[in-house]
Amino acid sequence: MRRKRNPGSLPAEDFFTGTNRLRQEFAKLINTKENNRIASIASVSYGMSSVARNIRIDHSHNVIVATEQFPSNVYPWMRLCEENRSILKTVGPPESLSKRGKVWNERILDAIDKNTKLVAIGHVHWADGTKFDLPEIRKRTRDVGALLIIDGTQSVGALPFDVTSIQPDALVCAGYKWLLGPYSIGLAYFGSYFDHGKPIEENWINRKLSEDFSALVSYENEYQPGAMRYDVGERSNFILTPMMITALKQINIWKPDQIQNYCGKISRKPIEQLREAGFWVEDENFRANHLFGVRPWRGADLEKIKRSLKKNKISVSFRGDVIRVSPNVYNSENDLMKLVKTLSA
Repeated sequence: MRRKRNPGSLPAEDFFTGTNRLRQEFAKLINTKENNRIASIASVSYGMSSVARNIRIDHSHNVIVATEQFPSNVYPWMRLCEENRSILKTVGPPESLSKRGKVWNERILDAIDKNTKLVAIGHVHWADGTKFDLPEIRKRTRDVGALLIIDGTQSVGALPFDVTSIQPDALVCAGYKWLLGPYSIGLAYFGSYFDHGKPIEENWINRKLSEDFSALVSYENEYQPGAMRYDVGERSNFILTPMMITALKQINIWKPDQIQNYCGKISRKPIEQLREAGFWVEDENFRANHLFGVRPWRGADLEKIKRSLKKNKISVSFRGDVIRVSPNVYNSENDLMKLVKTLSA
């Protein structure tokens, strides 16, 4: 902020160095050596709109999403399908809670067919932490020639994600959730399918040779290499970018697998006690440790539960009839036991 209040002190190279460090840290986090496949974006909706702009689709195709996934990973596909008379297939979980995550994953795999153009899904469901089997979904999409587009906002940073293993066509993440960054900045990985695509805006810094300020009006037809064409305008943001870099560096020190293990350790006993008290929590094989849903018994007074949680200063989210619990490294088992005590009262 001190640097920004005196912009005359900023050298020209600083318009590029910050974003380059940002790409480097995010690439390290998702295990890719191709830094130029990383784009600095404003939001998930921005990244998904960039993806949607470069999808060729017609009336014979379908797009698959999960029921009640976050709107920013639904609205772009609604528009794409509407404009091209394609089918948007929404795949939901079973009504029964028995093996809910397992059956939901099976339904998604069964929904992918030869007419599927893309599957747009999260690694975990934002409402209740249901974990989707991305390796199997990737395998199935490859079998039919479909793209895999992932919203990693509720997972990347706390749940290990390996680009070289999953090989998504695009991974889009908001910065303000598990990446611990500020609002209005995010990161996206774009695979080779998008190497020659069109960005949703035409800004000067995304063009080839934009580093030469003296030649900016020697207009270039070519973009910067890789995914840099999809960078948001004013990507150099001298306040948000340094904050995001610092957050990513910290996560790369902590490491997502250790964060996931820690969250599993502190939540194991509390979850057991919640189940004993009549609450339902998904089997650990089909949910994340850093984000999971607690479902009260049928007929429970949700408003009373909300008042009790507020009175005891416990911060959780309600998504429909699910209590979303999201522990991180700053929490302890005692925090979660306080939640159990409050819910069980």
